[in-house]
Amino acid sequence: MKRVLILGATSNISRYLIPKLMLPDILLTLFARHGRSRLSKFANQANVQIMSGDWNNLNDLQSAIMNQDIVFMATGQFVQANKNVVAIMQKCQVNRLIVASELGIENEVAGQFGQWNARMMGNNQNLVDAAEIIKQSGLNYTLMRMAWLYDKENDERYELIPSGQPFLDTQLTRQGAAKFVADVMRDPNLAAYESVGVAEPDTQWDKPSFY
Repeated sequence: MKRVLILGATSNISRYLIPKLMLPDILLTLFARHGRSRLSKFANQANVQIMSGDWNNLNDLQSAIMNQDIVFMATGQFVQANKNVVAIMQKCQVNRLIVASELGIENEVAGQFGQWNARMMGNNQNLVDAAEIIKQSGLNYTLMRMAWLYDKENDERYELIPSGQPFLDTQLTRQGAAKFVADVMRDPNLAAYESVGVAEPDTQWDKPSFY
């Protein structure tokens, strides 16, 4: 039985990820601020535990992370939150971590899209610093540098862009992001110890289609 924790289980990506993980061989823990009330629809699901907690409360995090096999952070934007999660994972000897982040943190977005993205993102130093916490953690991490997100039913297409390669694709469905996370949870060797771009194939435009 694989033990999986979602930190930020009320996020838009988690909304699509949770149903994919309701499987007989997964023990799923859903952690969020006011999680027990906001996620009450999952309370009667087999193999699902719901926890209310705060990422800035180390006791809350330790209760959630202890004995897990894989942790997914639905946002990796905050330096202190990342430090907290890394510290507790190290303390609890939980090694596999998947973190949702954003494109542009490695100066990898190229061409006209890169110029548009830089204007839209502004100063992203906080995202860069937060990502460095994950990269320097010593954990087996997958850092997801995601293209611009939108929803599209039944569209789970994604491709991976290795670190150091130009990021040209502009967009990604949240359904596709959830599919990638679920794929890593099924095969923890996928994108292990990597920062990877995640994007919808064939979207190499000047900006996302919904802008």
